[in-house]
Amino acid sequence: MGMASLGRLLLLAALWGGSFLFMRIAAPALGALPTAFGRVALGAAGLLGLIALLRVGLSFKGKLAATLLLGVINSGLPFLLFALAARVLPAGYSAILNASTPLMGVLIGAAAFGERISANKLAGVLIGLAGVAVLTQTGPLATGTAALWGVAACLAATACYGLAGFLTKRWIADRGGLDSRVVALGSQLGAVLLLLPLMAWQASSQPLGWPEAGAEVWLAMLALGLLCTSLAYVLYFRLIADVGPLKALTVTFLIPPFGIFWSWLALGETATLSQALGGALIALALWLVLRPEAPAARAAAPDEDWSI
Repeated sequence: MGMASLGRLLLLAALWGGSFLFMRIAAPALGALPTAFGRVALGAAGLLGLIALLRVGLSFKGKLAATLLLGVINSGLPFLLFALAARVLPAGYSAILNASTPLMGVLIGAAAFGERISANKLAGVLIGLAGVAVLTQTGPLATGTAALWGVAACLAATACYGLAGFLTKRWIADRGGLDSRVVALGSQLGAVLLLLPLMAWQASSQPLGWPEAGAEVWLAMLALGLLCTSLAYVLYFRLIADVGPLKALTVTFLIPPFGIFWSWLALGETATLSQALGGALIALALWLVLRPEAPAARAAAPDEDWSI
């Protein structure tokens, strides 16, 4: 990996690690639903501006409905779930749980898409589950109903991410593909369509409390939508083009340290021994799941197409 790609990888990890900080600032003040809706609306606006600036052809080639539905699964639902978790969990805690996304992909692939689970991947899943158990039972929060629901929301969000990867291949890549920036925009628009009626219902039934939000809340929302969503998508798809999907996925290892660092720097959250242990187990699990398989194992496994 060249220095330019390494720089993009670190910047992407810093941005996605920071997203948990910004949600932790915005969600308690604005609510989970407004936070998630603001993120996807700003993300869509930023991507639309980027597409216009770069003069990318805005053609969905008959895949608009599929792209919008992917947005529901890949952005709308997980962003809402992480925003719900941000109301009760420390930012660093959510960042570590987010790293279980590849583990969810392995389980969903085996359960619903006929993917083979190698011994390494099975060991990775089991070790990852042990890491989640360590975080849940001995993490920085006293185990209670709210904390357990927060953990469940994070894991459900990662399951959405894992499912979306397979659906992207089936609905987009296997049908001829699309420009990745168009897929990213359609994804955010689909999330907007999901969350907009929910926002309208909430606005009509209860006060949103926006006038009381301070400047730091609105700055966090701008950063969450424009930096952690629009810019992050651009960096991620550029990495996939430059170094391939497997190396691009190594960003998963770097998000938790950045998430913990930003939350310590801005919110004073302190890392605990249990976080370190749980995070280390999940990191080991990711290494087992993401590392290249031996040539014989690759030959026996079905071909994977990571292009969009």
